[in-house]
Amino acid sequence: MAEIIVRQARAEDAEAIARLWTELVEYHSALDATLPKASPLGAVQYARRTEDQMRNPSARVLVAEDTDNHRLVGYVMGVVVDLMPDIFTQEPSGFLADIYVAADYRQAGVGRALVNALADWFRERGLHFFEWHVAAQNQVGIDFWHAMNGRQVMIRMRSEL
Repeated sequence: MAEIIVRQARAEDAEAIARLWTELVEYHSALDATLPKASPLGAVQYARRTEDQMRNPSARVLVAEDTDNHRLVGYVMGVVVDLMPDIFTQEPSGFLADIYVAADYRQAGVGRALVNALADWFRERGLHFFEWHVAAQNQVGIDFWHAMNGRQVMIRMRSEL
């Protein structure tokens, strides 16, 4: 496999990141049909929001690039959050909003490299932890997060009406 580098995303990466996001949404839909589908303009909107996050000093967007063909093969997006500080005693934390690695690059350490780079960025901001969501039907993702020393804190549930 080619050399993969993790670097900070640039504005010109937004469309490629949005294509990866589309794959992420399709991946989740295949796991669980009740998960949200992309709207017709979802990828366009995601690209715009990604560019906004690139300019946000409280956010970081990183990409994994295959240096042989300059193809983006994964990305991660994280933000610094302080959820409801007016009613809970807590400290700011990191939130990993999205992560995706293209299917043909999985099991090669790309996801781990992306998470570790984001965790370093969170540490540089003085944070002591970060959190994320993982789809309940995504056993591969759950196994990945356990391998990354993740643990369950809350379980989100749903009841159909």
